[in-house]
Amino acid sequence: MSAHPEPARPSTPGMPGRTPAQIRRDIDAQRADLGHSVEALRTRVTELTDWRRQVREHRSQLVVGAAVVGFAVGGLMMLRRRR
Repeated sequence: MSAHPEPARPSTPGMPGRTPAQIRRDIDAQRADLGHSVEALRTRVTELTDWRRQVREHRSQLVVGAAVVGFAVGGLMMLRRRR
């Protein structure tokens, strides 16, 4: 037997030696963090899938894109008529 006692281990998440109360506290904290993350994700998905809002916010880019596509389609149609 050793005369020197074993040093106490710090109680950190994921380490053995935690009490059931500490484990419950960690689980509750992680559950709360997860709830906040899910709510933030839900809000972000709602913003990104709101196509009316996206059109309002990106109107000029949509107009430019539509003009480019229109010119490209018109140019292809003209090339086909010449054949």
